[in-house]
Amino acid sequence: VDCALRFVPSPFRAPNPPPMFFAVYFVEMESYLNDNFGGVKSKNSSEEALRRWRKLCSVVKNPKRRFRFTANLSKRSEAEAMKKTNQIGADELGSIVEGHDVKKLKMHGGVDGIANKLSTSTTNGLTTTEDRLKRRQEIYGINKFTESKVRSFWVFVWEALQDTTLIILAACAFISLVVGIVMEGWPKGAHDGLGIVASILLVVFVTATSDYRQSLQFKDLDKEKKKISIQVTRDGFRQKISIYDLVPGDIVHLSIGDQVPADGLFISGYSLLINESSLTGESEPVCVNAEYPFLLSGTKVQDGSCKMLVTTVGMRTQWGKLLATLSEGGDDETPLQVKLNGVATIIGKIGLFFAVITFAVLAQRLFSRKYHDDLLLSWSGDDALEMLEFFAIAVTIVVVAVPEGLPLAVTLSLAFAMKKMMNDKALVRHLAACETMGSATTICSDKTGTLTTNHMTVVKACICRNVMEVNSSEKVDNLSSYVPDSARKTLLQSIFNNTGGEVVTNHDGKLEILGTPTETALLELGLSLGGDFQAQRQETKLVKVEPFNSIKKRMGVVLQLSEGGYRAHCKGASEIILAACDNYVDPSGNVAPLDEAALNHLKSTIDSFAGEALRTLCLAYKEIGDNFSAKDEISFKGYTCIGIVGIKDPVRPGVKESVATCRAAGITVRMVTGDNINTAKAIARECGILTDEGVAIEGPEFREKNLEELMKLIPKIQVALVILLIYLLLRVK
Repeated sequence: VDCALRFVPSPFRAPNPPPMFFAVYFVEMESYLNDNFGGVKSKNSSEEALRRWRKLCSVVKNPKRRFRFTANLSKRSEAEAMKKTNQIGADELGSIVEGHDVKKLKMHGGVDGIANKLSTSTTNGLTTTEDRLKRRQEIYGINKFTESKVRSFWVFVWEALQDTTLIILAACAFISLVVGIVMEGWPKGAHDGLGIVASILLVVFVTATSDYRQSLQFKDLDKEKKKISIQVTRDGFRQKISIYDLVPGDIVHLSIGDQVPADGLFISGYSLLINESSLTGESEPVCVNAEYPFLLSGTKVQDGSCKMLVTTVGMRTQWGKLLATLSEGGDDETPLQVKLNGVATIIGKIGLFFAVITFAVLAQRLFSRKYHDDLLLSWSGDDALEMLEFFAIAVTIVVVAVPEGLPLAVTLSLAFAMKKMMNDKALVRHLAACETMGSATTICSDKTGTLTTNHMTVVKACICRNVMEVNSSEKVDNLSSYVPDSARKTLLQSIFNNTGGEVVTNHDGKLEILGTPTETALLELGLSLGGDFQAQRQETKLVKVEPFNSIKKRMGVVLQLSEGGYRAHCKGASEIILAACDNYVDPSGNVAPLDEAALNHLKSTIDSFAGEALRTLCLAYKEIGDNFSAKDEISFKGYTCIGIVGIKDPVRPGVKESVATCRAAGITVRMVTGDNINTAKAIARECGILTDEGVAIEGPEFREKNLEELMKLIPKIQVALVILLIYLLLRVK
C-alpha cells in the first residue's frame, strides 16, 4: 500500500482513499514495472534486464545473503569471455583438482586440453614476459597464503598478565594499598602496595618486550624460510624459480622429498607416491598417475618423480582454504611455569587459611572483651580502627606469604639466557623455551647437510679395478686414459640415464646442473669425462624408473637400446649393489666373473674410501634381453659392477668446536645417518663426536640386543645408522 501511495497524486492522499484509486494506480504501477523490468523472468533472463534490476536493488541490507541464489553476473561475463578465447577460469580449474573430477577433466580435453586452455606447453612450459606473468597473476592470483596479522605489543602485555602468580600478587597489592592508606594515610601507607605493583609491571614489561621483539624477528625468519626454490620449465629451459612466482600453466618438476607447491595435474613421471596425510590424515600414500592425475598443494612426494601442470595457486588451493579455516592455538605452559603456578596457588591458599584464622582469633578476642564489659552493642571509632588493624595483619600474612620476587627473578634469568642465545645467532620465540632447552642432555644430529656442508664432489673412483683420484681435471684425464672406451661408454650411459638430476643450458648459454648434491657430483664427473648429457639421453629410450628411496638405498632404470634389447642400470649403497653383482668390468673392458679376489679388492676399496670419510656409491648394469615391459619389476640380481666412486662432503666449519662445547656442558652429541658405517665413523671422529669409549652401531645389530644389554649399551652409543634407533633410545631413557 505504501508503494502504491507513492504513485497517488497528493490531492488524493487522504487517510482513507477510495478503493477505485487503488485499483487504477495498481494497474499503472504494474504497467510501469512491465515496461521497465519486463525482461526479468524466473529463468533465462537477459543479462541487460538483470543488470537493470540489480541497479534498482543496489542498496540492500546483506546483499550477499539475499542474492546468494541469484546469478553472479561478473563471473558469468568472465566465463563467457573465457569460452570465446578458449581459456578456463580459476574457479573451474580449482573445482577440477579439488573435487578430483575426472569427468570434468575429460570434458576439457584431459591434461593436454587444460594445458592448451592455459596457453602453455607440456614440454616447453610457458612463454614468459613480464606483462604476461602479471596478467596471469591478475586472473588466477598469486601463489601466497594470507598471513596472520602481527600481534601488537599490548597483546603480549595482556598475555603476560595472565600468569597465576601475578594475579595473586595483584590482588594482594590492591588489598595492601587500601588497608595501608586507611591505616597510615597517603603516601606512607601505600609504600608496600606500590612496591608490589612495580614488581608486577617490571615482570610484565620485561616478558612482553622480549616476546614482542622475538615475534618480529621470527616473522622475518619465516619469510626467509618460505623462500623455497622449485624447478620449472619456462621458454623451453629448465630453471629454478621461487614458489611465490608460480602461476597456472607452469610445468613443475618434482622428486622424492619435495612438497607440492600448488594444486596441479600429473603430466608424466615414474612410481609417484604422494603423502596426503597433511590434508586428509591418511598415512597410506596415494599413487598418482595418468588415470588419477590430481596433485594437491601441501602434500609431499614420498616416492618417485614427475612433471606437474600447475592449475591453482595461493588461497584458491585446497591447502590455502584449509589454512584460512584454521585458527592459531595457544601455547602450552612449560614445566617451570606449571610448577611456579602450583607453588603460588598452594602458598596463596595456605597464607589465606592462616590469615583467616588469625583474623578470626583477634576478632574473637575483641568480641569476648566487649562481651565481658557489656559493651557488645556499643561500638566506637577506636573499635573500628582496631578491627581494621586486625584485617591489616591478616592481609600482611597473605602478602608476605606470596613471593613477589620469584616471577621477576625467573623472568630476568630467562631473558638473560635469551640474550646470550641471540648473540650466538640462535633465535628463541618465547622466553620459556630457554628453560626447556636448558634441560636437554642429548642432541641427536643428522650428518648430511647438518654436520657437513652438503656440497659434494667425486674425489676418488675405482673403475675397471683402477683406483684413481679425480679431484682435478688432470687426474680425470689420467683416469680416462686407463679406462677402455667400451667401459667408459657404459659408465657414461649409467651416469646420465640413471639419475634424478639434469644438465640444462641456461639463458646465458652455459651448462647448469640441476639435482641433489649427490646427483650433481656424479653428473659433474660424467661431464669431466667428456660425456654429453643430451646425446646420451637421445641414444636410448627410458622404459622404467625406480627412484631412489632410503629403504632400498638404490635407484634403477631400464633402457631400450638403439641396437635392440633392454639394459638395466642400478646405483646405490656400495655393499647392497655389490651383493647383487655376479660380474665386474676388468681392466681391459671385458665382463669377467666376480671371483673372490676381485670381490675382496672391491670390498677393501669401499672400506678404504669410507675410512677417508667418503660416501661410496656403486654403479652396475645388466642385460635383460628383449622381453621387458614397464609393468615388469626390475630384477635385483645378476648385475655387472662398473665401478665405485667416493664422494667427499666436507665437515661444516665450527662443528668440532661446537661438539666440544656441548661435551663440556654435559650434553652428549650423537650422530644419526643412513650412510656406510665406516664413512659415518670417520666423519664422527672428524667432528669429535666418536670417542674411544663410544660405540657406532647399525640397526640389525641393535635389534638383536636384549633389554639388559640395551641398558648398558645405549649410554655409549655415539653413532647410529637407523632412525628407528633414536625412537628406541628415547623409549628406554
